[in-house]
Amino acid sequence: MSAFNKLNFQKTINFFLNKKVVIYLYIVLAVIAGLKQYLHHSFNNYLIYKYVYWNTTDLQNLYSNYSAYLDSNHYGPVFSIVILPFALLPDGLGMVLWNVANVSILLWGIFSLPLDSKKTIIIAWICAHETLTALFSFQFNIALTGLMLLSFSYLIKKKEIQSALFIALGTLIKLYGIVGLAFFFFSKNKLKFILGGIGSFIILFALPMAISSPAFILHSYVDWYESLAHKNAINASLTSFQDISVMGMVRRISGNVKISNEPFLIAGLLLFALPYLRVNQFKNLGFRLMLLSSTLIFTVIFSSGSESPTYIIAFAGVAIWFMIQPTLKNNWIIGLFIFAFTLTSLSPTDIFPRPVKEFVRLYSLKALPCVIIWLTIIYQMMKEDFKSYLLTDQ
Repeated sequence: MSAFNKLNFQKTINFFLNKKVVIYLYIVLAVIAGLKQYLHHSFNNYLIYKYVYWNTTDLQNLYSNYSAYLDSNHYGPVFSIVILPFALLPDGLGMVLWNVANVSILLWGIFSLPLDSKKTIIIAWICAHETLTALFSFQFNIALTGLMLLSFSYLIKKKEIQSALFIALGTLIKLYGIVGLAFFFFSKNKLKFILGGIGSFIILFALPMAISSPAFILHSYVDWYESLAHKNAINASLTSFQDISVMGMVRRISGNVKISNEPFLIAGLLLFALPYLRVNQFKNLGFRLMLLSSTLIFTVIFSSGSESPTYIIAFAGVAIWFMIQPTLKNNWIIGLFIFAFTLTSLSPTDIFPRPVKEFVRLYSLKALPCVIIWLTIIYQMMKEDFKSYLLTDQ
């Protein structure tokens, strides 16, 4: 390669590793996705979100089925406060800004990670396509991923109250956020973390009462529980766009929709908990980041409610796992990552012929690479010494 070509190549690399370029890319994706869906009148999710606020102020059931929008709300009452500033705007502007807000929180989470700055930028690039998939559905999962990352990063930074606040907010909007408690043992001040968590839950639990009434919000939490229980009962299906999970793969490949979640959840929890036995590794950043990756992927692959836009959560875990490897010369690691990017991230796109896309969907195969990577993570966490993982540039 000539000196001129080397210079151009280096300039190209520097361009793609520029933090501002990544931020501009995500904002552009958010705006394009929002405008496209608005112009094509395809924004049912956003309208459901919007009416969480209006129904809260009007004391209307937050979890009734929206027949006009072919779905219902499944987020907690505190979501009415989160969506408030967007619900007050005209729909087109509101949904664009909603998407921008979601990617902003995700990027905040990614760039907060205690990693070499170049690694965080590459993680953002890896997650870009899954983010776009979720943006077209106006999914809160984008911001929820950011909240999970922030709960981890702030705990590592010994900012327990902020970490607890992110966990409480994520949990009271969508129960997935509770997995932030997996990082509890990394806290240097556990009492501060516990008290911060209790305080955050109390404040956020009561906050929607400011735009409604205490009695209505208390009853809404009961309605929320019932709606989630009902949703969980109907998620299992051989043809739906949900249940992209370990259980979903087994149900669909076997053709037996009656296979229960419980045996898989028990086995999954036992495997997830195994690395906690390696207490001597807790102090190593590589081990902690592996647990973060495991948590993000576990949350999705063991949920019967997982659908394609939910995989931004799992794919953030895949990206972190890939970028913290001490060496990328391992063919198994590289092969797994390519497999995940191809089947998990790209399978819903037009790169795949329609029959192939339908085959992947019908058998929940989008989950397969993430399942294999998660098992690999558990194996690595049980086997490796993470002292050798040099990850920060600080």
